[in-house]
Amino acid sequence: MTDHRGATTIDPDRLVLAEVLGGGLRNRRITVLGFARSGIAVARFLADAGARVTVYDGRPTAQLRAAIAALEGRHVTLRLGPDVDPVATWRHAALVVASPSINPDYPTTEPRLRQALAALRDARAGGDPEAPAIVSEPDLFLRLCPAPTIGVTGTKGKTTTAALTAALLAGIPAHPAVLGGNIGIPLVERLPELTAEHRVVIELSELQLPTLSRGTTVAAYTNVTADHLDRHGTVEAYRRAKRRLAELVDPDGALVLNAEDPVVAAYAGLGTAPAVLYRRERPIPGGVGVVDGWIVGAGVQRLPLVGGGAAAVGPGGRILPLDELAIPGAHNVSNALAAVSVALLLGVAPDAIRRAAAGFTGVEHRLETVAVAGGIRYVNDSQGTQPDAVIAALRAFPAPVVLIAGGRDKGVDLSGLAVVAAERAAAAVLIGESADAMAGLFGAAGLARIERAASLDEAVATASAIARDALAAGGAAGAAGDPGRAASGPTGPFATVLLSPAAASFDMFVDYAARGRAFRAAVQRLLAGVAR
Repeated sequence: MTDHRGATTIDPDRLVLAEVLGGGLRNRRITVLGFARSGIAVARFLADAGARVTVYDGRPTAQLRAAIAALEGRHVTLRLGPDVDPVATWRHAALVVASPSINPDYPTTEPRLRQALAALRDARAGGDPEAPAIVSEPDLFLRLCPAPTIGVTGTKGKTTTAALTAALLAGIPAHPAVLGGNIGIPLVERLPELTAEHRVVIELSELQLPTLSRGTTVAAYTNVTADHLDRHGTVEAYRRAKRRLAELVDPDGALVLNAEDPVVAAYAGLGTAPAVLYRRERPIPGGVGVVDGWIVGAGVQRLPLVGGGAAAVGPGGRILPLDELAIPGAHNVSNALAAVSVALLLGVAPDAIRRAAAGFTGVEHRLETVAVAGGIRYVNDSQGTQPDAVIAALRAFPAPVVLIAGGRDKGVDLSGLAVVAAERAAAAVLIGESADAMAGLFGAAGLARIERAASLDEAVATASAIARDALAAGGAAGAAGDPGRAASGPTGPFATVLLSPAAASFDMFVDYAARGRAFRAAVQRLLAGVAR
């Protein structure tokens, strides 16, 4: 294809990393849509490859100062603000690279941009020689990546699973492990350093999956329930988006599937790649499970890329005892089983798996202990935006637990969470736009104490006071499922103040990470004030 200026448009199917790094994109016009983390990374990568990059974002320049600074002086044309016509930014482009959140099929994409992208896609499909192809940043990465890739997805648990998987794969020094994707680190800029010897773990969300045309070597699933209905409309549409990774997996790779989740277990019949199923009981043949307090493998077959054959395990299939896992909660046993399954597929020895798993203490914003003081454990679970994740967090700690929740409603049914909150929490301190709705649900479910707070500082202070009262009462304010008993620690009983919002952050913060950092800072300020 050629554009009206006579320059050929870029066929994404013919992109090769060596050619890109060797100057194959030099002076080619490429438009990048979106100027958040993903857009910044791809703009930097393409500019370094010699492309003539234009970045479009509908937000005004004043809101994008940090993004502009992140370009570090690279020559990039910026077309920013609500007055810019997005069509004009790609009129002469040979390729359009979009951030995953920008998609003509997402109602959450700005209407004018959504309409323009739909028209561009239709023109491309209709054979218009002037219409550039559209690819997403993660799709561009997978097209160019020379290393085996492990895609990790699921409604909850994917961040912990992805991070633990990377930690386990690092047990083979000859194959350096790289972690990124939805976990907050776009991987496209890492392409120049990657080789076939690397192992790349990429966390993929429902936002990124529909934009993919390439699969990963291994597709690992935690679970699939319901989330992000504001973007997908129905549970069925959300599940269809999640299924995309299983549909695209490399036939010479493998699926790693949670046998305890009926939606995920059904993916075993998709495509031609073999499946490794895991569960928190005796393993299915060829899978991973738990026997007598140990994670065990039952004849997992290594991938052809590492020589095939049965994966090495200890006597009786043993790999590591559950009590050596440093991450709390039964749900994290499932996450560990998924990560161990991937490690076995890629030939990591059981002793290396055991060492790495014992040393893994979790990830930021996911059941992250940020402080322990005065008998109170402060836990940052800001990534707990979905009810199943919050339920798992509430069940991960003994009573008394004081829950801080609320934010922007994601359109997901919270009635099941309300029942568990009433059973497990001493109280809830609610923030943000959804505070009133949550208060109604939690109160109707039987939670006796519900407070509201205008800020995270106020919420932390209120929750701390409730936790201290519960400890003073000997844990009597604890959960119905664990009455009258506080969690024991090395110096006595503990209460837990748990930020696990069951809501999006965008009413008060730019993202979940900013909310988590604000929680950590609020705890530090509170403790500093107590110390004075």
